[in-house]
Amino acid sequence: MYRLLIINPGSTSTKIAVFENDNEIFLEVLRHPSQETARFESIGDQYEFRKKVIEETLVKNDFNIKDFSAIISRGGLLRPLESGTYAVNEKMVKDLKIGVQGQHASNLGGLIASRIAEETGIKAYIVDPVVVDELQEIARFTGVLEINRKSLFHALNQKAVARVVAKEMGKSYEEVNLIVAHLGGGITVGAHRKGKVIDVNNGLLGDGPFSPERAGTVPTGELIKMCFYGGMSIEEVKSKLAGKAGLRAYLGTNDGREVNKMINSGNEYAALIYESMAYNVAKEIGSCATVLEGNMDAIILTGGLAYDERFIQWIIKRTQFLSKIIVKPGEEEMKALAEGGLRVLRGEEKVKEYV
Repeated sequence: MYRLLIINPGSTSTKIAVFENDNEIFLEVLRHPSQETARFESIGDQYEFRKKVIEETLVKNDFNIKDFSAIISRGGLLRPLESGTYAVNEKMVKDLKIGVQGQHASNLGGLIASRIAEETGIKAYIVDPVVVDELQEIARFTGVLEINRKSLFHALNQKAVARVVAKEMGKSYEEVNLIVAHLGGGITVGAHRKGKVIDVNNGLLGDGPFSPERAGTVPTGELIKMCFYGGMSIEEVKSKLAGKAGLRAYLGTNDGREVNKMINSGNEYAALIYESMAYNVAKEIGSCATVLEGNMDAIILTGGLAYDERFIQWIIKRTQFLSKIIVKPGEEEMKALAEGGLRVLRGEEKVKEYV
């Protein structure tokens, strides 16, 4: 039997779980109030603090950390990688610390796993980080010589849900063509062809639909004016586009439940904005349909917003003519991390090295 410790750091919390083989036997969300994290200069400085909280929680719940077969963590903003399970190594730790593609809470996962592994001799892995890059070459060009499109998306959940749906169809992930729309605080829509995501919008300071707190594709001329004539710093522009944009900018909240309350109370503007977000998701799905040349086995809607019947029906209305639509609400990230680790431990998949 394999006992796994799963670590998934977010901006204001850290999810931890314990799996025995495929079975989740423990799950807890460790909240980190702003007054606790404010003392750290950067997210990267938090990993010792979060590691301590994780260890204290395990002891409190009678888990001996030395009894784990492996630690599986969410991956961070590393260099572009192919999909798979990677052993945490010195090169990875270095790139996570310096933020080779930026600072993000997910960077903490590999750092925490690495430190625990050093102290206990347990193996540490990450699975399908957000930087998974399987774009076909034709998808990389923007028309600006110095700028290529980047693959930055919810690879872990998109691929996990795609595998589940393929299995339900009686096929392997490598045998199907799917469009997967992850609908959360960020929104990414990927074209999955025979086990690879050959095109996907960059969900962080990139392109695609706007989301509860992020801008999507923005008219370049107007963005240039805002940057050069608006008196804003680079960090202010980044914050405006990722964190203070989308529903938060229009309606003052990033919570779909709050938006639904506004709509139910007769707020027509809230209804317009919310439907516009669904409209933009549908447009991105249509774009992926052209990438797959109309050859799709299904369209999958997943993520937290997939629980919202109103929002989902707006998307379905505009895309149901393209293919069968399957709704898989929520995020199976903890299970997906465990499964990625198990595939390596069982010898079903070869562990990859970060170089």
